[in-house]
Amino acid sequence: MRGKTKSLLAVGLTLLILVGGAFAYAGVHKVYYRSAYPRTYREYVQPYAAAYGVDEALVYAVMRTESSFNPGAESHIGARGLMQITEDTFEWAQSRMEIADDVRYEDLYTPEANIKYGIFLLKLLTEEFGSTENALCAYHAGWGNAKKWLAAPEYSSDGVQIDNIPFGDTGRYVKKVGETVKIYKSLYDL
Repeated sequence: MRGKTKSLLAVGLTLLILVGGAFAYAGVHKVYYRSAYPRTYREYVQPYAAAYGVDEALVYAVMRTESSFNPGAESHIGARGLMQITEDTFEWAQSRMEIADDVRYEDLYTPEANIKYGIFLLKLLTEEFGSTENALCAYHAGWGNAKKWLAAPEYSSDGVQIDNIPFGDTGRYVKKVGETVKIYKSLYDL
């Protein structure tokens, strides 16, 4: 009987250690992922995402993908800041704002201005194109390209959703942002 009790105790202790180790691993794992997928600039993202009806997880995913949260980022085509907005796109978005502001293109290196316009742009594109995936195609490849793809049967079987993205880099971008959105939602319950 004594041997059986010792064996049961050993099994119980082993299970306790394994369960404790699993919880510790899960905690460390979540801490690591939260550092790799931060909610940087939350003080700007939350109010503007709420005001424009854009998913916070989408905003963080775009910022992480576009600039890795570097407000001074600039692309080879001159897109600026956290959400990588070009001058033409900025002017287009600004012309559609209900309340005019004094933000200039030069101000897009400032996190608040860039986030405000980036979120507003995501709102406009989602309204225009009807889905997040289509909006991301337009965000990355341009409004005109997304319109052409929706009108072409080889890229859109129904004229509503882009099924086949002809630019490989845009296809990878849409997929990466989509996967990053899922990670943000699982880490932060967004």
